[in-house]
Amino acid sequence: MEDKQQYWDAIYRTKQPNEVSWTQEKPATSLDFIHSFHIPRDAAIIDVGGGDSRLVDYLLDEGFQNITVLDISQEALTRAQKRLGDKAGKIKWVVSDVTAFEPDTKYDVWHDRATFHFLTTPEQVHKYIQIADQHVKGYMTIGTFSDCGPDKCSGLPIRKYTEELLQKELVDKFDKIRCVTEDHVTPFNTKQNFLFCSFKKHGVN
Repeated sequence: MEDKQQYWDAIYRTKQPNEVSWTQEKPATSLDFIHSFHIPRDAAIIDVGGGDSRLVDYLLDEGFQNITVLDISQEALTRAQKRLGDKAGKIKWVVSDVTAFEPDTKYDVWHDRATFHFLTTPEQVHKYIQIADQHVKGYMTIGTFSDCGPDKCSGLPIRKYTEELLQKELVDKFDKIRCVTEDHVTPFNTKQNFLFCSFKKHGVN
Protein backbone atom coordinates (compact mmCIF):
# COMPACT_ATOMS: atom_id res chain seq x y z
CA MET A 1 0.00 0.00 0.00
CA GLU A 2 2.82 2.42 0.82
CA ASP A 3 3.95 2.89 -2.78
CA LYS A 4 0.40 3.62 -3.94
CA GLN A 5 -0.13 5.94 -1.01
CA GLN A 6 3.00 7.90 -1.82
CA TYR A 7 1.99 8.08 -5.48
CA TRP A 8 -1.40 9.60 -4.75
CA ASP A 9 -0.11 11.82 -1.95
CA ALA A 10 2.38 13.31 -4.42
CA ILE A 11 -0.40 14.03 -6.92
CA TYR A 12 -2.54 15.82 -4.35
CA ARG A 13 0.48 17.70 -3.01
CA THR A 14 1.53 19.01 -6.41
CA LYS A 15 -1.67 19.43 -8.42
CA GLN A 16 -4.68 21.65 -7.90
CA PRO A 17 -8.25 20.50 -8.67
CA ASN A 18 -8.15 22.19 -12.09
CA GLU A 19 -5.04 20.14 -12.94
CA VAL A 20 -6.50 16.65 -12.43
CA SER A 21 -8.93 14.95 -14.77
CA TRP A 22 -11.50 13.74 -12.25
CA THR A 23 -12.56 17.10 -10.79
CA GLN A 24 -16.29 17.85 -10.92
CA GLU A 25 -17.84 21.09 -9.76
CA LYS A 26 -21.06 19.23 -8.99
CA PRO A 27 -21.21 15.40 -8.98
CA ALA A 28 -24.70 15.41 -10.46
CA THR A 29 -24.87 11.77 -11.58
CA SER A 30 -23.63 10.49 -8.23
CA LEU A 31 -26.21 12.60 -6.42
CA ASP A 32 -28.95 11.40 -8.77
CA PHE A 33 -28.17 7.77 -7.97
CA ILE A 34 -28.01 8.41 -4.23
CA HIS A 35 -31.35 10.25 -4.35
CA SER A 36 -32.89 7.32 -6.24
CA PHE A 37 -32.39 5.07 -3.20
CA HIS A 38 -34.80 7.19 -1.10
CA ILE A 39 -32.74 6.80 2.05
CA PRO A 40 -33.28 8.75 5.29
CA ARG A 41 -30.95 11.57 6.28
CA ASP A 42 -29.33 9.43 8.98
CA ALA A 43 -28.44 6.64 6.54
CA ALA A 44 -24.81 5.50 6.58
CA ILE A 45 -23.08 6.57 3.35
CA ILE A 46 -19.48 5.90 2.34
CA ASP A 47 -17.69 7.60 -0.54
CA VAL A 48 -14.93 5.18 -1.56
CA GLY A 49 -11.94 6.92 -3.10
CA GLY A 50 -13.67 10.19 -2.29
CA GLY A 51 -10.44 12.20 -2.08
CA ASP A 52 -11.30 15.88 -2.22
CA SER A 53 -14.52 15.29 -4.18
CA ARG A 54 -17.31 17.76 -3.55
CA LEU A 55 -19.90 14.99 -3.15
CA VAL A 56 -19.55 15.27 0.61
CA ASP A 57 -20.27 19.02 0.46
CA TYR A 58 -23.57 18.43 -1.31
CA LEU A 59 -24.58 15.56 0.99
CA LEU A 60 -23.93 17.74 4.04
CA ASP A 61 -25.93 20.59 2.53
CA GLU A 62 -28.83 18.16 2.00
CA GLY A 63 -28.77 17.21 5.66
CA PHE A 64 -27.14 13.78 5.56
CA GLN A 65 -25.57 13.11 8.94
CA ASN A 66 -23.65 9.82 8.72
CA ILE A 67 -21.02 10.16 6.01
CA THR A 68 -17.66 8.43 5.69
CA VAL A 69 -15.02 9.40 3.12
CA LEU A 70 -12.31 6.85 2.38
CA ASP A 71 -9.18 7.50 0.36
CA ILE A 72 -5.69 6.06 0.09
CA SER A 73 -4.26 9.59 0.21
CA GLN A 74 -4.08 11.56 3.44
CA GLU A 75 -3.19 14.60 1.33
CA ALA A 76 -6.49 14.32 -0.51
CA LEU A 77 -8.52 14.08 2.67
CA THR A 78 -6.62 16.96 4.26
CA ARG A 79 -7.48 19.12 1.27
CA ALA A 80 -11.16 18.24 1.62
CA GLN A 81 -11.09 18.93 5.34
CA LYS A 82 -9.57 22.36 4.80
CA ARG A 83 -12.23 23.18 2.21
CA LEU A 84 -15.05 22.12 4.53
CA GLY A 85 -13.67 23.95 7.56
CA ASP A 86 -15.82 23.41 10.66
CA LYS A 87 -18.11 21.05 8.72
CA ALA A 88 -15.24 18.55 8.40
CA GLY A 89 -15.90 17.47 11.96
CA LYS A 90 -19.23 16.00 10.86
CA ILE A 91 -17.49 13.49 8.57
CA LYS A 92 -15.65 10.27 9.37
CA TRP A 93 -12.36 10.31 7.44
CA VAL A 94 -10.55 7.03 6.70
CA VAL A 95 -7.11 6.66 5.12
CA SER A 96 -6.91 3.19 3.57
CA ASP A 97 -6.47 1.19 0.42
CA VAL A 98 -10.01 -0.06 -0.19
CA THR A 99 -8.80 -3.66 -0.56
CA ALA A 100 -7.35 -3.45 2.97
CA PHE A 101 -10.34 -1.61 4.44
CA GLU A 102 -11.82 -3.07 7.64
CA PRO A 103 -15.05 -1.18 8.33
CA ASP A 104 -16.58 -1.16 11.79
CA THR A 105 -20.10 -0.60 10.48
CA LYS A 106 -22.49 -1.53 7.68
CA TYR A 107 -23.44 1.00 5.03
CA ASP A 108 -26.79 1.87 3.50
CA VAL A 109 -25.00 3.34 0.46
CA TRP A 110 -21.55 2.52 -0.92
CA HIS A 111 -20.55 5.09 -3.54
CA ASP A 112 -17.45 4.76 -5.71
CA ARG A 113 -16.58 6.95 -8.68
CA ALA A 114 -12.81 6.77 -8.36
CA THR A 115 -11.50 3.39 -7.29
CA PHE A 116 -12.97 0.36 -9.02
CA HIS A 117 -11.31 0.89 -12.42
CA PHE A 118 -7.87 0.95 -10.75
CA LEU A 119 -8.34 -2.66 -9.60
CA THR A 120 -6.70 -4.47 -12.47
CA THR A 121 -6.28 -8.01 -11.12
CA PRO A 122 -8.98 -10.59 -10.33
CA GLU A 123 -7.64 -10.81 -6.78
CA GLN A 124 -8.13 -7.08 -6.18
CA VAL A 125 -11.64 -7.14 -7.61
CA HIS A 126 -12.56 -10.20 -5.55
CA LYS A 127 -11.31 -8.58 -2.33
CA TYR A 128 -13.21 -5.35 -3.06
CA ILE A 129 -16.47 -7.21 -3.66
CA GLN A 130 -15.91 -9.36 -0.59
CA ILE A 131 -15.55 -6.27 1.61
CA ALA A 132 -18.59 -4.63 0.02
CA ASP A 133 -20.65 -7.79 0.45
CA GLN A 134 -19.82 -7.96 4.15
CA HIS A 135 -20.42 -4.29 4.89
CA VAL A 136 -23.16 -3.05 2.55
CA LYS A 137 -26.69 -3.60 3.78
CA GLY A 138 -28.42 -1.50 1.13
CA TYR A 139 -27.15 -0.08 -2.14
CA MET A 140 -24.03 0.42 -4.22
CA THR A 141 -23.35 2.87 -6.99
CA ILE A 142 -20.17 2.47 -9.01
CA GLY A 143 -18.82 4.88 -11.60
CA THR A 144 -16.05 3.43 -13.70
CA PHE A 145 -14.50 3.98 -17.11
CA SER A 146 -16.64 2.53 -19.88
CA ASP A 147 -15.28 0.51 -22.79
CA CYS A 148 -15.08 3.85 -24.64
CA GLY A 149 -13.06 5.45 -21.85
CA PRO A 150 -9.30 6.09 -21.61
CA ASP A 151 -6.71 3.32 -21.24
CA LYS A 152 -4.94 5.02 -18.34
CA CYS A 153 -5.71 7.52 -15.60
CA SER A 154 -3.08 9.62 -13.83
CA GLY A 155 -0.42 7.54 -15.55
CA LEU A 156 -1.76 4.27 -14.13
CA PRO A 157 -3.35 1.36 -16.02
CA ILE A 158 -7.06 0.93 -15.51
CA ARG A 159 -9.71 -1.64 -16.34
CA LYS A 160 -12.63 -0.61 -18.53
CA TYR A 161 -16.15 -1.99 -18.19
CA THR A 162 -19.30 -2.56 -20.15
CA GLU A 163 -22.61 -2.81 -18.32
CA GLU A 164 -22.50 -6.59 -18.79
CA LEU A 165 -18.95 -6.95 -17.43
CA LEU A 166 -19.68 -4.85 -14.34
CA GLN A 167 -22.88 -6.74 -13.63
CA LYS A 168 -21.03 -10.05 -14.03
CA GLU A 169 -18.52 -9.06 -11.34
CA LEU A 170 -21.26 -8.26 -8.82
CA VAL A 171 -24.06 -10.67 -9.76
CA ASP A 172 -23.37 -13.16 -6.96
CA LYS A 173 -23.86 -10.52 -4.26
CA PHE A 174 -25.85 -7.62 -5.75
CA ASP A 175 -28.78 -7.08 -8.12
CA LYS A 176 -28.36 -4.43 -10.81
CA ILE A 177 -30.90 -1.62 -10.72
CA ARG A 178 -29.85 0.58 -13.64
CA CYS A 179 -26.87 1.85 -15.61
CA VAL A 180 -26.09 5.03 -17.54
CA THR A 181 -23.10 6.25 -19.51
CA GLU A 182 -21.94 9.84 -19.62
CA ASP A 183 -19.08 11.95 -20.89
CA HIS A 184 -17.18 13.57 -18.08
CA VAL A 185 -15.62 16.82 -19.29
CA THR A 186 -12.29 17.31 -17.55
CA PRO A 187 -10.99 20.69 -16.34
CA PHE A 188 -8.79 20.78 -19.46
CA ASN A 189 -11.81 20.25 -21.73
CA THR A 190 -11.23 16.65 -22.76
CA LYS A 191 -13.89 13.95 -22.47
CA GLN A 192 -13.83 10.67 -20.56
CA ASN A 193 -16.69 8.22 -20.99
CA PHE A 194 -17.96 6.78 -17.71
CA LEU A 195 -20.34 3.95 -16.89
CA PHE A 196 -22.43 4.43 -13.75
CA CYS A 197 -24.47 1.55 -12.34
CA SER A 198 -26.52 1.10 -9.21
CA PHE A 199 -27.06 -2.16 -7.37
CA LYS A 200 -28.91 -3.42 -4.33
CA LYS A 201 -27.77 -6.13 -1.97
CA HIS A 202 -29.46 -9.48 -2.47
CA GLY A 203 -32.61 -9.55 -0.34
CA VAL A 204 -33.15 -5.77 -0.20
CA ASN A 205 -36.70 -4.86 -1.21
